[in-house]
Amino acid sequence: MATAPYDQEEPLAASSPGVFWALLTPLLALLDRIGLLSAPPDALEKVADRLDHIAERCGPAIATYSNPAKTLAAELADALPVVWTEGPSAGPAGHRFAAAIAELAGRPALVAELPEALAAHSALLAGPLAASADPEDFFRDRVEEPPALHARVVLLRDRPSSGLTAAPAARDLALSHDTPISELEPEEGGELETLAELIAVTDFAAVYLALASRA
Repeated sequence: MATAPYDQEEPLAASSPGVFWALLTPLLALLDRIGLLSAPPDALEKVADRLDHIAERCGPAIATYSNPAKTLAAELADALPVVWTEGPSAGPAGHRFAAAIAELAGRPALVAELPEALAAHSALLAGPLAASADPEDFFRDRVEEPPALHARVVLLRDRPSSGLTAAPAARDLALSHDTPISELEPEEGGELETLAELIAVTDFAAVYLALASRA
Protein backbone atom coordinates (compact mmCIF):
# COMPACT_ATOMS: atom_id res chain seq x y z
CA MET A 1 0.00 0.00 0.00
CA ALA A 2 2.89 2.38 0.61
CA THR A 3 3.75 2.32 -3.10
CA ALA A 4 0.28 1.90 -4.60
CA PRO A 5 -0.53 4.61 -7.21
CA TYR A 6 -3.11 7.23 -6.30
CA ASP A 7 -3.96 10.79 -7.16
CA GLN A 8 -2.84 13.32 -4.56
CA GLU A 9 -0.15 15.92 -4.07
CA GLU A 10 1.25 14.58 -0.81
CA PRO A 11 1.66 10.78 -0.69
CA LEU A 12 0.75 9.02 2.52
CA ALA A 13 3.88 8.71 4.63
CA ALA A 14 5.32 5.25 5.15
CA SER A 15 5.18 5.91 8.89
CA SER A 16 1.43 6.57 8.87
CA PRO A 17 -0.99 4.17 10.57
CA GLY A 18 -2.35 3.04 7.21
CA VAL A 19 0.81 1.09 6.38
CA PHE A 20 1.70 -0.12 9.88
CA TRP A 21 0.47 -3.64 9.09
CA ALA A 22 3.47 -4.14 6.79
CA LEU A 23 5.82 -3.58 9.74
CA LEU A 24 3.94 -5.80 12.18
CA THR A 25 5.95 -9.01 11.76
CA PRO A 26 9.40 -7.47 12.36
CA LEU A 27 7.97 -5.46 15.26
CA LEU A 28 6.65 -8.62 16.91
CA ALA A 29 10.05 -10.26 16.42
CA LEU A 30 11.72 -7.31 18.12
CA LEU A 31 9.27 -7.34 21.05
CA ASP A 32 9.86 -11.08 21.46
CA ARG A 33 13.63 -10.56 21.49
CA ILE A 34 13.47 -7.92 24.22
CA GLY A 35 11.03 -10.01 26.26
CA LEU A 36 7.89 -7.85 26.09
CA LEU A 37 5.81 -10.64 24.56
CA SER A 38 6.13 -14.19 23.33
CA ALA A 39 6.30 -14.48 19.54
CA PRO A 40 8.24 -17.65 18.63
CA PRO A 41 9.36 -18.23 15.03
CA ASP A 42 6.45 -20.54 14.18
CA ALA A 43 3.94 -17.92 15.39
CA LEU A 44 5.68 -15.19 13.40
CA GLU A 45 5.58 -17.36 10.30
CA LYS A 46 1.82 -17.77 10.72
CA VAL A 47 1.42 -14.00 11.18
CA ALA A 48 3.45 -13.33 8.01
CA ASP A 49 1.34 -15.85 6.07
CA ARG A 50 -1.87 -14.27 7.35
CA LEU A 51 -0.68 -10.78 6.35
CA ASP A 52 0.25 -12.03 2.88
CA HIS A 53 -3.24 -13.52 2.57
CA ILE A 54 -4.89 -10.25 3.62
CA ALA A 55 -2.73 -8.25 1.20
CA GLU A 56 -3.96 -10.50 -1.61
CA ARG A 57 -7.60 -10.10 -0.56
CA CYS A 58 -7.48 -6.35 0.11
CA GLY A 59 -5.00 -5.04 -2.47
CA PRO A 60 -5.84 -2.19 -4.88
CA ALA A 61 -6.34 -4.56 -7.83
CA ILE A 62 -9.13 -6.51 -6.05
CA ALA A 63 -12.65 -5.35 -6.89
CA THR A 64 -14.79 -3.81 -4.14
CA TYR A 65 -17.38 -6.61 -4.09
CA SER A 66 -14.75 -9.18 -3.09
CA ASN A 67 -12.44 -6.84 -1.16
CA PRO A 68 -13.44 -6.50 2.53
CA ALA A 69 -11.34 -3.37 3.06
CA LYS A 70 -12.78 -1.52 0.04
CA THR A 71 -16.27 -2.64 1.05
CA LEU A 72 -15.80 -1.26 4.57
CA ALA A 73 -14.40 2.03 3.24
CA ALA A 74 -17.37 2.41 0.89
CA GLU A 75 -19.81 1.74 3.74
CA LEU A 76 -18.12 4.45 5.86
CA ALA A 77 -17.87 7.02 3.06
CA ASP A 78 -20.68 9.24 4.40
CA ALA A 79 -20.88 7.89 7.94
CA LEU A 80 -19.58 8.55 11.41
CA PRO A 81 -17.76 5.31 12.33
CA VAL A 82 -18.80 3.95 15.71
CA VAL A 83 -16.31 1.13 16.32
CA TRP A 84 -17.34 -1.55 18.81
CA THR A 85 -14.85 -4.24 19.76
CA GLU A 86 -15.10 -7.61 21.46
CA GLY A 87 -12.07 -9.63 22.49
CA PRO A 88 -8.45 -8.97 23.51
CA SER A 89 -7.18 -8.63 19.92
CA ALA A 90 -10.12 -6.63 18.64
CA GLY A 91 -9.71 -3.95 21.32
CA PRO A 92 -6.33 -2.54 20.21
CA ALA A 93 -7.24 -3.06 16.55
CA GLY A 94 -10.34 -0.92 17.03
CA HIS A 95 -8.41 1.91 18.66
CA ARG A 96 -5.85 1.77 15.84
CA PHE A 97 -8.61 1.92 13.25
CA ALA A 98 -10.12 5.04 14.85
CA ALA A 99 -6.68 6.68 15.00
CA ALA A 100 -5.95 5.80 11.36
CA ILE A 101 -9.27 7.24 10.19
CA ALA A 102 -8.53 10.49 12.04
CA GLU A 103 -4.95 10.79 10.79
CA LEU A 104 -5.37 9.62 7.21
CA ALA A 105 -8.91 10.69 6.32
CA GLY A 106 -9.16 13.62 8.74
CA ARG A 107 -12.46 12.33 10.09
CA PRO A 108 -13.66 11.51 13.60
CA ALA A 109 -14.46 8.02 14.80
CA LEU A 110 -15.71 6.71 18.12
CA VAL A 111 -14.52 3.47 19.68
CA ALA A 112 -15.62 1.46 22.72
CA GLU A 113 -15.49 -2.13 23.93
CA LEU A 114 -18.50 -4.38 24.36
CA PRO A 115 -20.55 -4.69 26.43
CA GLU A 116 -19.78 -1.21 27.87
CA ALA A 117 -20.30 0.31 24.40
CA LEU A 118 -24.00 -0.50 24.55
CA ALA A 119 -24.58 1.94 27.38
CA ALA A 120 -21.93 4.43 26.27
CA HIS A 121 -23.34 4.91 22.76
CA SER A 122 -27.04 4.16 23.22
CA ALA A 123 -28.00 7.82 23.47
CA LEU A 124 -25.83 8.68 20.46
CA LEU A 125 -27.61 6.12 18.28
CA ALA A 126 -30.99 7.44 19.42
CA GLY A 127 -30.07 11.08 18.68
CA PRO A 128 -29.71 13.17 15.52
CA LEU A 129 -26.99 10.89 14.11
CA ALA A 130 -29.38 7.95 13.80
CA ALA A 131 -30.31 7.04 10.22
CA SER A 132 -34.00 7.54 11.09
CA ALA A 133 -33.41 10.97 12.66
CA ASP A 134 -34.17 12.87 9.41
CA PRO A 135 -37.38 11.56 7.83
CA GLU A 136 -36.85 13.86 4.82
CA ASP A 137 -33.47 12.30 3.97
CA PHE A 138 -35.10 9.78 1.63
CA PHE A 139 -36.32 12.65 -0.56
CA ARG A 140 -33.02 14.56 -0.57
CA ASP A 141 -31.51 15.42 -3.95
CA ARG A 142 -28.53 13.04 -3.99
CA VAL A 143 -26.69 15.16 -6.59
CA GLU A 144 -27.07 18.72 -5.32
CA GLU A 145 -27.47 18.24 -1.55
CA PRO A 146 -24.61 16.91 0.60
CA PRO A 147 -25.39 13.63 2.35
CA ALA A 148 -26.49 13.80 5.96
CA LEU A 149 -23.98 12.36 8.44
CA HIS A 150 -25.30 9.26 10.17
CA ALA A 151 -23.64 6.80 12.49
CA ARG A 152 -22.56 3.38 11.28
CA VAL A 153 -21.47 0.71 13.72
CA VAL A 154 -18.33 -1.27 12.88
CA LEU A 155 -18.17 -4.45 14.96
CA LEU A 156 -14.67 -5.93 15.29
CA ARG A 157 -14.61 -9.32 16.99
CA ASP A 158 -12.17 -12.03 17.93
CA ARG A 159 -13.51 -15.49 17.25
CA PRO A 160 -15.38 -16.25 20.50
CA SER A 161 -13.96 -19.08 22.58
CA SER A 162 -17.34 -19.67 24.21
CA GLY A 163 -20.98 -18.88 23.65
CA LEU A 164 -20.77 -15.75 25.82
CA THR A 165 -20.85 -12.75 23.50
CA ALA A 166 -22.44 -9.31 23.43
CA ALA A 167 -22.62 -9.28 19.63
CA PRO A 168 -26.36 -10.16 19.40
CA ALA A 169 -27.23 -7.34 21.83
CA ALA A 170 -25.01 -4.98 19.81
CA ARG A 171 -26.78 -5.87 16.58
CA ASP A 172 -30.19 -5.48 18.21
CA LEU A 173 -29.30 -2.04 19.60
CA ALA A 174 -27.96 -0.77 16.28
CA LEU A 175 -30.84 -2.07 14.20
CA SER A 176 -33.45 -0.85 16.71
CA HIS A 177 -32.22 2.68 15.88
CA ASP A 178 -32.02 1.99 12.12
CA THR A 179 -28.23 2.19 12.35
CA PRO A 180 -26.42 0.04 9.77
CA ILE A 181 -23.70 -2.26 11.00
CA SER A 182 -20.52 -3.64 9.41
CA GLU A 183 -18.80 -6.68 10.92
CA LEU A 184 -15.25 -7.99 10.73
CA GLU A 185 -14.39 -11.34 12.26
CA PRO A 186 -11.00 -12.94 11.51
CA GLU A 187 -10.41 -16.46 10.34
CA GLU A 188 -9.45 -19.08 12.89
CA GLY A 189 -5.94 -18.87 14.33
CA GLY A 190 -3.87 -17.76 17.29
CA GLU A 191 -4.15 -14.43 19.06
CA LEU A 192 -1.29 -12.85 17.09
CA GLU A 193 -2.83 -13.96 13.79
CA THR A 194 -6.18 -12.51 14.84
CA LEU A 195 -4.59 -9.21 15.79
CA ALA A 196 -2.62 -9.11 12.53
CA GLU A 197 -5.70 -9.74 10.38
CA LEU A 198 -7.86 -7.12 12.09
CA ILE A 199 -5.09 -4.52 11.91
CA ALA A 200 -4.31 -5.27 8.26
CA VAL A 201 -7.92 -5.15 7.01
CA THR A 202 -8.72 -1.95 8.90
CA ASP A 203 -5.43 -0.35 7.81
CA PHE A 204 -6.33 -1.00 4.19
CA ALA A 205 -9.85 0.33 4.81
CA ALA A 206 -8.51 3.54 6.41
CA VAL A 207 -6.25 4.16 3.40
CA TYR A 208 -9.08 3.57 0.92
CA LEU A 209 -11.32 5.90 2.94
CA ALA A 210 -8.60 8.57 2.90
CA LEU A 211 -8.15 8.25 -0.86
CA ALA A 212 -11.91 8.50 -1.42
CA SER A 213 -12.09 11.59 0.81
CA ARG A 214 -9.41 13.32 -1.29
CA ALA A 215 -10.87 12.39 -4.66
